[in-house]
Amino acid sequence: MTGPRDQVRKRLEAFRSQQLLKAVQSALYEAADLVRSEAFRSISAGSVSGKKHQPSAPGQPPNRDSGVLQANIEVIRQGFQPGKELVATVESSAPYSAPLEFGSSKMAARPFLRPARDKMKPRAERLLVTRVNQAIKRYRK
Repeated sequence: MTGPRDQVRKRLEAFRSQQLLKAVQSALYEAADLVRSEAFRSISAGSVSGKKHQPSAPGQPPNRDSGVLQANIEVIRQGFQPGKELVATVESSAPYSAPLEFGSSKMAARPFLRPARDKMKPRAERLLVTRVNQAIKRYRK
């Protein structure tokens, strides 16, 4: 048998869990957007479109040419499902994204997403810690 005190405690725990979940989810999406922005920036850096376009060197992010690659980089928001991990994905749906990122039998890799992820990881971790701490402080008030 549960009394009023137990009911209040359960409500508070549920509230705290929801607030924390929202904070983490928000931070994940913002971190994913940092990765998207960095990948976009790395493709633009030093590139020339049109007749003077120069392909990037192997191992370097691809140089911008038509803008299709950049235009197709997006953050995929996956809604929360109980019992599943919170996930935010950054991907490019341009048809040549995978060969650029990983290379192919005809071309060396010119990664743009993994380096962006690695570069933004420390910033994303700080963002997550900050958002969780803010949610906890709001809960304590």
